[in-house]
Parts: sequence; C-alpha cells; structure tokens
Amino acid sequence: MRRIHLFEFEDQKWFPSFLRNYGTDFLQFLSNKTKMYQPIIPIIKKGLKASGTNRIVDLGSGGGGGLIWLNSELKKDIPDLKIVLTDFYPNIAAFKYTKEKADNFEYIETPIDARDVPETLMGLRTQFLSLHHFKPKDAVQILQNAIDADKPIAIFEGQERSIPSILAMLFSPISVLLTTPFIKPFNLGRFFFTYLIPIVPLFVLWDGVVSSLRTYSINEMNDLVKALNGTKKYHWEINRVKSGPSVILYLLGTKKE
Repeated sequence: MRRIHLFEFEDQKWFPSFLRNYGTDFLQFLSNKTKMYQPIIPIIKKGLKASGTNRIVDLGSGGGGGLIWLNSELKKDIPDLKIVLTDFYPNIAAFKYTKEKADNFEYIETPIDARDVPETLMGLRTQFLSLHHFKPKDAVQILQNAIDADKPIAIFEGQERSIPSILAMLFSPISVLLTTPFIKPFNLGRFFFTYLIPIVPLFVLWDGVVSSLRTYSINEMNDLVKALNGTKKYHWEINRVKSGPSVILYLLGTKKE
C-alpha cells in the first residue's frame, strides 16, 4: 500500500487547541491503560545505555502519550530517570497532570519543533506516534538534526500501513465514547464535544485512519536513514515488535563508539 499523506485535523493551525487536547488526552489514557509500550522497554533502555544518559527528551508529546506507565517501568532499573515533555502545540494541562503523577517529569511550555531542537535539551530524543505527521523531507530533517547535534533518537509508531491497522482505527470512536468518563483531569467540555456534539470521536476516527495511511514502513524508514549526512556515524536499528494484537514499528539511532 502506497503511503498517502492526507491531512490530520490535529496538525492544522486553525484547529481549536482544546479539541486537539481532547484527542491527545484520549491517546494518553489509552496507551497508559493498555500498556502498549511494554515491548519497547528494552529498546529505550538500550538507547539510554548506549548514549550514557538518564534523560529522555520527548518530541511531539501530545498529551504525554503512554509515558506515565512507561516511566514507572523504566524507573525500576533507572531510578534517576528524567523525562522532558515537548510539543509544537504543547498540551500544558496534560503536561501538568503528567508531572503530578511523577515528579521526574519536566515540560517545556513554549513550542518545540522536532526538526530544530535546541541543543540545550540534552538526552535521548524520543517520538511516540508522531513521525507519520511529517512528510519525508521533514522526517529526514528530524533525524538529521539529531545527528548534527550528536544526540541519540528513538522513534515509535503504534500503527502500520495495513488493512488490519486501518480496520482497527474504525473502532476508535467506540473507544472514545467508552473511555471519556475515565480521562483525567475531568473536563466538562470533553463530555460536551464527545456525547452532545460528537466532534472528538469523529476527528479521532479520521486522524486515526490517516495516521495508518501516513505511517512509514520499515523499508521507508531505512530509506530516510540512507538520505542522511553522517549516517555512518550512527548505529541504526529499525524493526517491528508485537504489542498485543497490534505491532509497534521503531527506529533507534545511537552514535557509534
């Protein structure tokens, strides 16, 4: 299936930030409750160890993704772990909620562009469910920026470009309807735009299907790496791991000794 870069509502500047936040809050809740990132714990540990750092700089954090649960698991072996949440459209309420759950979280309130990360943000760069938002030239720029700054990078996608993945996305409105009462912090607007005017389940459905159509395959991620300057300075691991009924595609880039 050819990659199709259709638009997602949450990428649009005109899309109301509060609706975008409701969508990212849903993704955070779902990924934490399903523990979807359990299979990638060894990959993150490998990236941290190879880079000699205990700090993660998360790019495109949205609502914090599944980092609350993932953080609790990583801290079992890395008690001094630090995680910095960033986004081009920061969901400050979600960032504050995440920090309340674990004090080793920090967050940046100003927009951070994954293609041009300030070098002052030190640590293993991560992206969860966000690389597909970028066209190939921008995806290359994200990776090139990491190489130019001598920073490790780990990218994870919780869907793939396949019929089963797209079919799974068709059930996302049901998931939104069932989980909304349990998403914290409580927000009356979330209920209004989920049940009375169902914008949230509809835009989550559209963005979910488009996410699958946009997701880079393993071969395409290998092509992105081949296009980089200085790529031979890095060790690249690109693969997929099983996570429940679905898969997680990942890319890990660490500087060679």
